[in-house]
Amino acid sequence: MSDALLHTPLHALHLELGARMVPFAGYDMPVHYPLGVLKEHLHTREQAGLFDVSHMGQIILRGAGAAQALERLVPVDIIDLRVGMQRYAMFTHEQGGILDDLMVARMADDELFLVVNAACKHQDLDHLQQHLAGQCEVQALFDERALLALQGPAAARVLARLAPEVAAMTFMQVRQLTLLGTPCVVSRSGYTGEDGFEISVPVADAEALARRLLSEPEVEAIGLGARDSLRLEAGLCLYGHDMDSDSTPVQANLLWAISKARRSEGARAGGFPGADTIFAQQREGVARKRVGLLGQTRTPVREGAEIVDAAGQVVGTVTSGGYGPTLGAPLAMGYVDNQHTAIGTELHAMVRGKPVPLLVSKMPFVVQRYHR
Repeated sequence: MSDALLHTPLHALHLELGARMVPFAGYDMPVHYPLGVLKEHLHTREQAGLFDVSHMGQIILRGAGAAQALERLVPVDIIDLRVGMQRYAMFTHEQGGILDDLMVARMADDELFLVVNAACKHQDLDHLQQHLAGQCEVQALFDERALLALQGPAAARVLARLAPEVAAMTFMQVRQLTLLGTPCVVSRSGYTGEDGFEISVPVADAEALARRLLSEPEVEAIGLGARDSLRLEAGLCLYGHDMDSDSTPVQANLLWAISKARRSEGARAGGFPGADTIFAQQREGVARKRVGLLGQTRTPVREGAEIVDAAGQVVGTVTSGGYGPTLGAPLAMGYVDNQHTAIGTELHAMVRGKPVPLLVSKMPFVVQRYHR
C-alpha cells in the first residue's frame, strides 16, 4: 500500500528508525517509533521532539502587491505584518466557512512565505492562483523543500548549537538562517503548545539536518500519534476535524484569529470572503460552537461520538478525542449547541451505546509554553 502513497524526503530514515508507518493525507507517514506514542508525547513535553512535517505545503508569494492581494482572501491583517514575523490565518469562502488554516510569514516587503495543510495544499494553490493572478507571483515549493518541527523545552538549546541566533528569537518570529551550511527558513512556532521551531530546508539537505538534530542527546523522533495528542492538549484545531468548510471562525471559536483591523469596527473591516456572514454571527451568535471537553472517567471518547445532555438528547458531536498523557485524563473537542457551551456544563458522550461523562472545559487543557 505504501507504494501508492507519496513519500517525504525522510521516508527512508523513518524506516531505519523503526517507525510504524500509516497513510496520512496521501503520504506514508510515521505514527510512532519504538518508543511509543505515550513516551514520545512526554519526551516532547520534557525535552525535545523532532517531527517530519514535510507533507505540508510550502508556497511563496512575490510582488509589491502580494500582501494586499492575500489580505483579500483571509480575515487577517497581512498588510501591516512586519518583516520577520509570522501570523496564523484562514482561507474563508463566500458563506464564511473555513477552506483551510495556514501560517503566513513576511520574509521581505514583497515576499510572503505560506505553510498550508497537506490535504488541502493543491486546492489552496489553485485558490491562490485563481484569485491572485496578475497581482503577484505564486510559487509552490511542494517538491523543493522539506519541513521539520523541533518542539519542546530543550528545542532552543539544541538548535542554538547549529545557529546561535535562534536564542534571540521569540514566538512567531521567522528568520532566514544557515544550518549545517544550508540556507533555511526558521520560525519559532509549532503545533504542540511547547516552545519550538519549524525549519524549512531544501529537500537535498533534509536528511542530514534531521540526523544531526537526532544525534543531540535531548532529541527523539516523534510521530503523528504524539503530534495529535500534543496539539489536542494545547487546544489546537486540526483542519478537516475541528473545523472545515461547513464551520465559520465564529462557530470554530477562532474569533481571536480575526485581526482587529479586519473586524467590523476595524480600519480595514471586511473585504474577505464571507465577511458579512461572520460579522452577523459575531453580533447575533451561532447555534453551535466548538468547546473543550474533559473526561470525568478513564474512558476516552473519539471523533464522531454523539454528545448528549442530561435528558439524553443529542446536543453535539465530538470532533477530536483521546487520552492526554500530560493531563493524565481523557480529553476531547467537539461542537455543541449554544445552550451547552458554558464552562462547567455537564454532558455525556455515547461510547458503544453507553454514556461517558464529560465536562465543558476551557482550553488549552495544558498550559502553552511559547517563548514570548
